[in-house]
Amino acid sequence: MNIRSLGYAFIESKDPNEWRVFGTEVLGMMEVPGVGDENVFLKIDERPFRFAIVPGAENRLKLLGLELYDENDFVKAIQELEASGTSYTRGSRADLKMRGVLDLVRFNDPAGNTLELYHGADLDYAKFISPLGISGFETGDFGSSGFGHAVLPAENLDETHTFYKNVLGFGDSDYMHFKFSDDPDEPGLALKFMHVNNPRHHSVALFGGESIAGCIHLMLEVKTIDEVGECLQRVIEREIPITSTLGRHTNDNMLSFYMMTPGEFPLEFGCEGLQMDWDNYTPTKTTLPSHWGHKFAL
Repeated sequence: MNIRSLGYAFIESKDPNEWRVFGTEVLGMMEVPGVGDENVFLKIDERPFRFAIVPGAENRLKLLGLELYDENDFVKAIQELEASGTSYTRGSRADLKMRGVLDLVRFNDPAGNTLELYHGADLDYAKFISPLGISGFETGDFGSSGFGHAVLPAENLDETHTFYKNVLGFGDSDYMHFKFSDDPDEPGLALKFMHVNNPRHHSVALFGGESIAGCIHLMLEVKTIDEVGECLQRVIEREIPITSTLGRHTNDNMLSFYMMTPGEFPLEFGCEGLQMDWDNYTPTKTTLPSHWGHKFAL
């Protein structure tokens, strides 16, 4: 499959207004009109929205949208899903209108994470104006690199990893293996970083563990260190739980910190992530997650 980017996230919320406040007053996203009076749509670039918050019984990540190049690739993607035995449903007219796309299919990966493949996304060219003065988020030309990345739970890691590679066409970027104690017999947990057809080091990573919120974390990338620091200051002032201190990752060079969201999963907020040349890259195994910082609250 020719997946180009991680296009959007739908987040279920018991109180979407919590995300309205968090998105605009903490992250600096821009609220925009959306479909449905109770939904909250948040914008960070030329695309009409990147996060859609919908009311529900739980606080969790509901699904992720993966953008394909065009209709021909969309048809091929459906054929590849069928060949792999993956069941899917076609998007309804209401689904397409809500997302501003020409067509989509919805399915679950082997770990139960819900994904949508779509093509023909709207590009409204409406100027992004951050209520907090953020100069912009890093999403590529006309949003071609997507909103950032997502780390998803996958207790059946090997099976899910194979599905992303062999069915969805993701490429490997990096592999990490974490231990949470000095016990030599502790098995630890693995983390596989994967890329699509854009220069981001990873658009999706798979974590060999569980999450009741359906997400290990989402990531947004801004343009300057000051904008990261200013967000950190807002988080501290509002006493929002910090799930990792400021630090710089080894594999993608991201300078970032992590905070808890109203979705009951963390969000990484960073800058200076690497832009990769996939034609001249060999997947790596990283033994040190960060050059410095990133002390996680476990």
